[in-house]
Amino acid sequence: MGPTRAQFVQYAPAALAVVPLVAGPWSALAAAAAGAGAWAVGASAPALRSLIACGLTTTGCGIAAGEVLAAGGNPLIALGLAAPAGAAALAHHRNLTGHTPTAALTPATTTQGAGTGAGLTSQEQVIAAFWAEFISGPTQTEGRKLIQPGAALEQLVLQGDGGHVAFTGIITLPPGQQVKVREGDIAAVYRVPISQVELGDPKHFAPNALPVTVQLTAPAAQPQITAGTPTTPEELWAAYVGVPEGAMPGTTLTVTRYDGPLDWEGIATRDRRAIGTVNLQDLAGNLDLETIQIALAPGDKPSQMGIRVMREHALMHGTMLSSVLDELSMDSRGYVRAGTYVDGRAALLPLAQPGSGARHLYLVGGSRSGKSGLLEQILLSAHRSGIAVILASPQAGTIAGASLSAYLGDGLDEAMGALRLAYAMMLDREARYRSPAFPFTDPLVLVVIDEAHMLLSASSPYHLEAKAIVEQLTRRSLKRGIGVVLATQTPLAEDLGNSTVIRSQLLIGGGAVFLRCAKGQGSLVGANAVEGAEGLDLSMIPSQWPGQYAKVSNRDMSGLATEAAAAPEDGTFGLGYLLTPGSQAVQFRSLHLDVPPVSLAGGEPPVGIEDCDAWRERDAVAQTPMVDKRGKNLVGSLADLLAAAQGAPSPQQQPHHNPGGPHQTAGPAGPGGPPDGQELIKPRILELLREQSLPMTAETIARKLGTSAKNIKPRLSELKKRDEVTNENGLWRAA
Repeated sequence: MGPTRAQFVQYAPAALAVVPLVAGPWSALAAAAAGAGAWAVGASAPALRSLIACGLTTTGCGIAAGEVLAAGGNPLIALGLAAPAGAAALAHHRNLTGHTPTAALTPATTTQGAGTGAGLTSQEQVIAAFWAEFISGPTQTEGRKLIQPGAALEQLVLQGDGGHVAFTGIITLPPGQQVKVREGDIAAVYRVPISQVELGDPKHFAPNALPVTVQLTAPAAQPQITAGTPTTPEELWAAYVGVPEGAMPGTTLTVTRYDGPLDWEGIATRDRRAIGTVNLQDLAGNLDLETIQIALAPGDKPSQMGIRVMREHALMHGTMLSSVLDELSMDSRGYVRAGTYVDGRAALLPLAQPGSGARHLYLVGGSRSGKSGLLEQILLSAHRSGIAVILASPQAGTIAGASLSAYLGDGLDEAMGALRLAYAMMLDREARYRSPAFPFTDPLVLVVIDEAHMLLSASSPYHLEAKAIVEQLTRRSLKRGIGVVLATQTPLAEDLGNSTVIRSQLLIGGGAVFLRCAKGQGSLVGANAVEGAEGLDLSMIPSQWPGQYAKVSNRDMSGLATEAAAAPEDGTFGLGYLLTPGSQAVQFRSLHLDVPPVSLAGGEPPVGIEDCDAWRERDAVAQTPMVDKRGKNLVGSLADLLAAAQGAPSPQQQPHHNPGGPHQTAGPAGPGGPPDGQELIKPRILELLREQSLPMTAETIARKLGTSAKNIKPRLSELKKRDEVTNENGLWRAA
């Protein structure tokens, strides 16, 4: 049986050391044979280098000894030439012993040493020798650079347990110096994965003394899951989600795609019952995930819902605005492209409901969430769809596409003027169109209110007036072809002036987009809960994709760095949730503005508003407050509004004459008739409504006739029974 690989590499130099005595010049052939044999058995590179060096030395000695004997020299001289060969063999043996420290280590009981000198076991000496050779010195092999000279390994302790071998120690430097040895350096020296090297935290130790632990052999894998613990998505679902206290009680999961515990899709089903709305926060807690890792996709059946769990988010790379130009114009259903859902489908926003009116939109998003970009996109879609825009922007100069609006209120005071004009337009259309479903000969109008909290919150100087106007717009404007797009930085009630009317009407009349908010301000629970978005915390939407900080920092930032501009995937701009009426909030990402939206308008002028009284008097209307000092009694008719705007006395300030003459004190009811001439009020009501030709509230009629609404309302009801007046949404007019 021939020698083993280890025996060959170890004992070949010893044989070479004897060759000079007997072989003479033929020792060169012997050295070459030994080197070829070492290569054939697959010796490591350091061992092979050492063996070759030993062979060269032995060869030289053999040739010299052969020449001495051939020339008839003293045989003792030839014998002396064997000494260098023996020294070379001894050096090779030492190199071989210290080449692979882990091979020299065998499981042993815990042994302690003090430093790198005497008192160490042979195993610890190997570890210390490698530390000195590659890391600290003092000696340094030619062509090799020490990692940190002087960084000695003190208090070396070797530990062995079964097949597990590790050592600990303290990297020590003179006072005033700092340890610069890193885990990767140590892992390279001892040829172990970097995960098996652990350095102490410099914050908790002296800068010149840092503890280190190195696992020379990987510790035995510990069982991660105990027997009986759910592991598959189906098991986790049954154990935590489908139980009565789970986020989706009574449901079962069918996995349709599985690429690991953090990358799978499935369908949740509830037997013969609707799943309803789902609290995403609770669902993420049940599955031990972050909210942003889960996406829900409501299906056609109310008893089913799609589930997607993601390791790398599907919307990381975004959809370019320039690639979907054809989808920016409103389709036959009144929808425009707003972005992309997490499942790759087009995310659509409704701007109108054909045959019925306009639609509202509630938009929430903090700084750098993509809110302004989405507003610019909406302005472009409105322009391409023939929709006129009244833009109220309390923060001047924040909307790059403001030039696409028919009327721009840029700044706090001007934005309030834009709200007044929008309200006047609604009153004007109510006066001109008798039927709510009027034919849309006039353009649809979008009233876009950016940073609405600056007008609606209690701290705003226009709080009461803005709140009254927006409440009326969201209640009454849709049937008149006027939609409201209201944007705030948080979903908090105070951003909407603590008005439940505004939020509910916005959600009923269209939908909502929820983008990232500041920490502590994005929770959609409690008082801020929105049906269909239960459990969402918008502050949990990350501002950066995982790993992107390192990606950006590695870019070449030299010179102008024109190529270092942020790519779409570097941030999460526009990432959020889209909610449409009667549905569940679904993850989506708005379009990435790779080109300025205004540049896609083709240089055409903005869509104009029809020529009407309110539009012709727009400058005066924008300057006219529409509520009294108490913030009540909002102007209820276009006539009153225009009269106030023109500075003329309104009709209720003019004297009213009794049609029966100054001496007539009783109507047909006789002396015992109703007080205040109530029977005589009826013809006055009819006369007023016929003269004005405008719908009025009961309060407006009462003010114009100089009496109270309590006296007017019963008479209006009586006139309605006679079919002499009509009532439409609280507005009275002559039949």
